[in-house]
Amino acid sequence: MFKRAERKQAKLRLALSGPSGSGKTTGALLIAKGIGGKIAVLDTERGSASLYADLCDFDVVELAPPYTPERYIEIIREAEKSGYTTLILDSITHEWNGQGGILEIVDNVARSKFKGNSYAAWNEGTPRHQKFIDAMLASPLHIIATMRSKAVYVETEKGNGRKSIEKQGSAPQQRDGLEYEFTAVLDLAVAGNLANASKDRTRLFHDPFVISEDTGRKLLEWLNSGKSFTEQAKESNPEPMTKAQSNALMAYLTKKHGDDRAAYLAELSDFFGRPISSSRELTKDDVSEFLDVVNSGREAA
Repeated sequence: MFKRAERKQAKLRLALSGPSGSGKTTGALLIAKGIGGKIAVLDTERGSASLYADLCDFDVVELAPPYTPERYIEIIREAEKSGYTTLILDSITHEWNGQGGILEIVDNVARSKFKGNSYAAWNEGTPRHQKFIDAMLASPLHIIATMRSKAVYVETEKGNGRKSIEKQGSAPQQRDGLEYEFTAVLDLAVAGNLANASKDRTRLFHDPFVISEDTGRKLLEWLNSGKSFTEQAKESNPEPMTKAQSNALMAYLTKKHGDDRAAYLAELSDFFGRPISSSRELTKDDVSEFLDVVNSGREAA
């Protein structure tokens, strides 16, 4: 059941959040350039990505309304089929509050089906939004998503019954909690285009910094520092025992236990520390380990 935790290689899931002019598009392109490979950009910002074509080579698709989650998913799938390394979604705010986005979808459903009851309408909106999130998370591409941010204000007590509205910070214009789905979230400021990590599983970003190609290279190094995808695949789909191994295993078991199948399954279960109901459950590595121990015992005898 439980096993030692190991770092595995991963694909980037990065969000860049900030107000207009904070450098989200530029930062995304520089990070993608540092990662290397083919870059694709989904541009919902009226062609703004193409203004930075001098930064690096990339292909772009300009998305006009409606900004439904299904259209985002379609572009993610197309980028995957086309062999890109990194896909920049600039921005995913439109999928939430843009024309044809989730908020508008829920509002339309509420008015047309539920007499304005938006609570009931979310039963249709939430699954559609979640499919978009799932498409991002499951993609074999590196995903960099930009989000517009908005100022957050709170009411505070000033004493003597007086109250004041004060700015507390900023928040991305997307569904609450979406930031938890990303490997890292970098909040960008207009002043100096400084990036500050509000969430960072990589533990690479401690102080405010200016995004550069080196940011992408550092992220790629971190992503590749764990167990390789080939090793993960082998663990998920272990190689079955060979015919020669099967013959050697059964020769040993029948010589020791005869036709007592329960006895040899009990020996295998004791050896591997898990219930074994058939020798076919054993992998090539399992049988190799078992026969090595058996043969070393014979030699010692």
